[in-house]
Amino acid sequence: MPIVELDCCMPSTPLFPPLSPALTLTRRLVQLVIGLFLYGIAISLIVRAEIGVSPWEVLTQGLSIQTGLSFGLLTNVIGALVLLLWIPIRQKPGLGTVLNVLLIGPSAQVGLWLIPHPDSIVLQVALFAGGLVLLALATGLYIGARFGPGPRDGLMTGIHHRWGGKLWIIRTSIEVVVLSIGWILGGNVGLGTLAFALLIGPLVGMILPWLVVPAARTATGSGGQSDASRRAQTLHPQPRHS
Repeated sequence: MPIVELDCCMPSTPLFPPLSPALTLTRRLVQLVIGLFLYGIAISLIVRAEIGVSPWEVLTQGLSIQTGLSFGLLTNVIGALVLLLWIPIRQKPGLGTVLNVLLIGPSAQVGLWLIPHPDSIVLQVALFAGGLVLLALATGLYIGARFGPGPRDGLMTGIHHRWGGKLWIIRTSIEVVVLSIGWILGGNVGLGTLAFALLIGPLVGMILPWLVVPAARTATGSGGQSDASRRAQTLHPQPRHS
C-alpha cells in the first residue's frame, strides 16, 4: 500500500464539511470498517484475476500453496507477525492497525468464496482493473479515517523514523524480499504485479485527498482560541510583562 502524508493531501475544498466531535468519530469508525472490508474484497478480485498480485499477496499465495492454509487466514497471520516487528522499532499501533490485521483476511476470504474463476482474458483484465480501483478507494477510506497505518506500511515508516534512510528505498527493499520469497514458494508473479506497482500509488494519490476526515468542528476563532476563551480574556485580561 502506498505511503501518503495526510497533511499534504487535504483538498482546498473538502468533500465533507467538518462535523461535531461525536459525529466525526462516528464517521471515522464507519469509514475505517468499510474501507478495510472493501480492501479485502479488492484483494480477492485481484487474486481471482490470476495475472499477478502485489508483493505481499504473492507471499501469502506462496505460503497458502505450501501449507494448505486458506489465503484469508494467512493474511491475518502475516499481518500479526509483521505487527510484532513493530516492537524493536518502537512503533505504536492504532485502532486502524489492529482492525487491519483482524478484518482484511476474513473479507478477502469471503471474496474468494463468492467470486468465480474467470474463463477469459477479458474477464481477467476486468477483475484486475476493478480490484485495483476498489483497492485504491478502500485505501483512501481506511487511511483517511486517521486511525493509524496498516502493519506493513507501519513497518516501513517505523524503520524510516527509527534508523533513517529514504522511505522508497526501505519500501522497495522490503517488497523485493517479500516478492522473492513468495515467488519461490509458488506465488503468482505476472504483469498484474508490475501494473500494481506502477498504478496503485497514483490512484491512491488521486482518491485519498477527498476521503481524509477533516478535523472536528469546534467553536474556534482566529489563533485557534475558542469563543469562550476569548470572552474570558476580554472580561479578565492578563497582565502584560515588559
